[in-house]
Amino acid sequence: MQQSLPVSAELPEKDPLNGQILSGDCLEGMRRLSPQSVDVIVTSPPYNIGKIYNSHNDNLPYDEYLDWMEEIAKASLRVLKDDGSFFLNIGGKPKDPWVPFDVLQRFRSSYQLQNVIHWVKSIAIEKEKVGNYDAIKGDIAVGHYQPVNSDRYLSQCHEHIFHFTKQGRVKLDKLAVGVKYQDKSNINRWQKTKGDLRDRGNVWFIPYKTIRTSRPHPTSFPKELPEMCIQLHGIENNMVVLDPFMGIGNTALACINLGVEFLGFEIDPEYHACALERCRAAQIEKSRKR
Repeated sequence: MQQSLPVSAELPEKDPLNGQILSGDCLEGMRRLSPQSVDVIVTSPPYNIGKIYNSHNDNLPYDEYLDWMEEIAKASLRVLKDDGSFFLNIGGKPKDPWVPFDVLQRFRSSYQLQNVIHWVKSIAIEKEKVGNYDAIKGDIAVGHYQPVNSDRYLSQCHEHIFHFTKQGRVKLDKLAVGVKYQDKSNINRWQKTKGDLRDRGNVWFIPYKTIRTSRPHPTSFPKELPEMCIQLHGIENNMVVLDPFMGIGNTALACINLGVEFLGFEIDPEYHACALERCRAAQIEKSRKR
């Protein structure tokens, strides 16, 4: 178990996990944390687009929703370290595409926008447009998305991940999420090349896994998303990752896989219980593999 989180008011004892998922409102929870006690924040708040949650009303008056997002930005700024990263995943819906950009503006008074990452959930690529790559044999259509029954709007196959920092100068471990060169002649062509690995860039294809049962949470991102965000920031000893909207625990699962400490808040009792159960199962599975 790593060191306890520094807090300005006593938090409950840790679960026998490598972190805590606390039941309650994230604004109240962040006020109880000490300043600059968190290295990385990865989260996906409600988008206010009418999703059906157990407890949260996802149809708030729009200005009220944006005010809430601005409060989240300010509260998170206090607990994030000066060299920390905040990765905010947010999207909209086809007939209301302004949501991520309006939220982005509300974060502008608190943070610098260091990177914009495009999370691609589904993509179609024609073979003839790819070029001569042996690994690609034909046309490709991969991933999952929610089809839109409309003659005006396109189905949304991607969402944004806004990477905020305090000064816009945080150095990243880009090759931690790097990809191999398709053209191997590039390995020795560039002076700064470090073996068969290059910068992935800001377009990340992270598909949802195919499942045959209903999802326990309407909007959770795949655990690979927070995992890549944490790796991009750079993994260090005793680092702490916070997810203010923990949901069913995918950020915590990513942390367990990477061996870093996590802290999360979840206001819905059912989602909170689900997150704890999934984390305990992941920790048991990881222990068996050692």
